[in-house]
Amino acid sequence: MIYKKYGKRCCDIILSIVGLPFFAIVFIPTAIAIKAEDRGPVFYNAPRLGKDGKTFKMYKFRSMKVNAPDIRLEDGSTYNGEDDPRVTKIGKFIRKTSIDETPQLLNVLKGDMSFIGPRPDLLDAIKIYNEKEKEKLSVRPGITGYNQAYYRNSVNAKNKFKNDLKYIENLSLKVDFKILFGTFRSVLKKDNIFINSEGNK
Repeated sequence: MIYKKYGKRCCDIILSIVGLPFFAIVFIPTAIAIKAEDRGPVFYNAPRLGKDGKTFKMYKFRSMKVNAPDIRLEDGSTYNGEDDPRVTKIGKFIRKTSIDETPQLLNVLKGDMSFIGPRPDLLDAIKIYNEKEKEKLSVRPGITGYNQAYYRNSVNAKNKFKNDLKYIENLSLKVDFKILFGTFRSVLKKDNIFINSEGNK
């Protein structure tokens, strides 16, 4: 498929270059706000699983307190609750608006990620993949994807894996456009931002 093999990467390069000025605009006030709150680092460089199982550093604006403990849900996914005491005040805002994800434009430009694709998993997620679920590593992970557009954080890890595979099986320019617009709608409506301790909304 031409789009999957060549077009998707071309679109990523063009869109990331176009989006970099927006990142530059939000960088200064966001960096100042993060520094002003607790003097910690502006970025959180999270190790994640990339295409073909390769490890890469995913860039994010730091939304948690320095040295915050790692809290996981029963399904192995990261806890993300509205009452999470690890999240800073500015962190709550940049999470709700998804500003914390904007540094990933750099990951897209580098080729670590795509605009649209399965969200990258923690490194130890590969231990819980079944053989079918490992197929999600056949494509670059995305800044946003099927789950983020339609469910955000309202489904557990196994259902996210299932949705990721559905996306890969139906990958096309049309599907990517639908996910992109679905993401804008989800962010604007602030739907399903948090996930409870059971791993469901």
